[in-house]
Amino acid sequence: MLHLRAVVPAASSAAVVELLRADPAVTGLTVVRGAALLPAGDLVEADLPREGANAVVEALRALGVHRDGTVQLQPVATWASRDGFDAERRTPGSSADAVVWADVVQRGYDDSELNWIFLTFMSLATLLASIAIVLDSQILVIGAMVLGPEFGAVAALGVALVRRRGTLLATATRALALGFLVAIAVSAALALVGRALGWVTVEQVTAARPATAFVYSPDRWSFVVAVIAGAAGVLSVTSSRVGGLSGVFISVTTIPAAGNIALGLAFWQTDEIVGSALQLAVNLTGMALAGWLTLAVQERVWSRVAVRRVPRLEDRRRSDVYGA
Repeated sequence: MLHLRAVVPAASSAAVVELLRADPAVTGLTVVRGAALLPAGDLVEADLPREGANAVVEALRALGVHRDGTVQLQPVATWASRDGFDAERRTPGSSADAVVWADVVQRGYDDSELNWIFLTFMSLATLLASIAIVLDSQILVIGAMVLGPEFGAVAALGVALVRRRGTLLATATRALALGFLVAIAVSAALALVGRALGWVTVEQVTAARPATAFVYSPDRWSFVVAVIAGAAGVLSVTSSRVGGLSGVFISVTTIPAAGNIALGLAFWQTDEIVGSALQLAVNLTGMALAGWLTLAVQERVWSRVAVRRVPRLEDRRRSDVYGA
């Protein structure tokens, strides 16, 4: 269940209330006249199932509420309402499967914003991966994978393509490119410091590493794993069940590959650089492709669900008009 909160200019309030009253997915509709000061207008609140949110948001956007006022959707963790339960039963689809596109797009922009926090986490994760490779430690590799923030930007690529958001595509691409470049440069610089201090030697970088050899040895399974992880990650992001993300983070070797590139640059080991760069490219490509395909399928499915809502919406409107 979601809670809708909208600040609506007084001139548009009647149209918004009529729209929400006519939608069979909406319950708990309340209006507080003149409650909003910035922008001036009415406060309109309602509850609705996740599977009915897209149609309501698009209808509010068509009325221009997002330009002259504000529209917010907030998840409701616990609720008890017979009307709410009936609204969920009337609305086609499943709450857990529903994709709230406004939320997905907003999250895509947030996760792909290039800021100091993003660059810091990228650098720390890549540095931790470099240490894991030197020590041949799988535990540290897993820690580096979980710490890396890159999946949000990878998922945003698919969102941008499916929803045709050119600005989001450019933002996510820029975040990934500069994020990995900065992280590799920082880790390579610190690896050079470690080399000068004698903490890291070329023998450690080139020695057989049975626990972390997969970092620079891409094969067909690298792509398969990336595709599966990308699809699972996008499903976790778009649905109300996010427990699968931790599994995604420790399945793909983007950050470890970047860490090994940094070590290869510091000691100029071309085999390490080339192998790890290919591993990084395979993983990013697989995840981005799987994310795009998964989102495209979800959009197609939910467009059909939206069509199924139309007869029920028309029945609700006729009932309001004729009192049937």
